[in-house]
Amino acid sequence: MNEYRLDCLGEACPVPLIRTQKKLEGLEVGDVLIVEIDHSCAMKNVPEWARKEGHNVEIEEVDDGEWEIYIEKVK
Repeated sequence: MNEYRLDCLGEACPVPLIRTQKKLEGLEVGDVLIVEIDHSCAMKNVPEWARKEGHNVEIEEVDDGEWEIYIEKVK
């Protein structure tokens, strides 16, 4: 299992979602992608999309208005 970071700070929807989708495609099953975001729309859309795709998702608020979304690729 490897961990990768994707810095989407300062980016508004749909950019973080598109970047997350593209990055996740290149990862192996079991890898974890940590998406750093600070936009409330992305905070809703990115985890929602990842869960619909069947991936494991955890969210951590690292600062006021900044989150890290942990997405474990499962398929």
